[in-house]
Amino acid sequence: MNSNYKSIIFDLGGVLIDWKPEYVFLNAFDGDKEKTDWFIKNICTLDWNENQDAGYPIAQATEELVSKHPEWEEYIRMYYGNWEQMLGGPISETVDILKKLIAKETYQIVALTNWSNETFPIALERFEFLHWFEGIIVSGAEKTRKPFSEIYELTIDRFDIDATKAIFIDDNLRNIKAAENIGIKGIHFKSPQLLQNELNFLNIL
Repeated sequence: MNSNYKSIIFDLGGVLIDWKPEYVFLNAFDGDKEKTDWFIKNICTLDWNENQDAGYPIAQATEELVSKHPEWEEYIRMYYGNWEQMLGGPISETVDILKKLIAKETYQIVALTNWSNETFPIALERFEFLHWFEGIIVSGAEKTRKPFSEIYELTIDRFDIDATKAIFIDDNLRNIKAAENIGIKGIHFKSPQLLQNELNFLNIL
């Protein structure tokens, strides 16, 4: 069966790449999950990390946070100092789906990721499949991020995408809703198998 969709936009972290700050801090806090969760919720928060994803300089962000929480300096510096250890590896089942989509030679396949432009080269070097995309929009390079509408519009314009014939796959429901607000079909990623089922249902695979 043929699909009406022409373009597929993948998120990276949490969809194709296993990324978790917990990998660093569970080790740093000797396996204490409660302390790890508290630290990520209250000190090196996901909102703080997203500021760097939008292009804020890592060194400056680190020094500012150390000044605010000097008692946590050692651990704050671990966030980006040990950042590579947050990369748990590829989510292989999703990479297999990506490979199948590319092999069909039917769809335009790009990526849209919230990622610091300073750390993204590490991922490019580590993960071969990142070079399979027609292109990748990295939020840190664009000085904006999901869920702001600018980054979706930029993606559409740069790759000449028809939003009404595009699918966006992301593990963050907030980002999915933002894409749907400008007419893109969203798939909320929860597992590779559920993604496969949804793509089958849409006659894409």
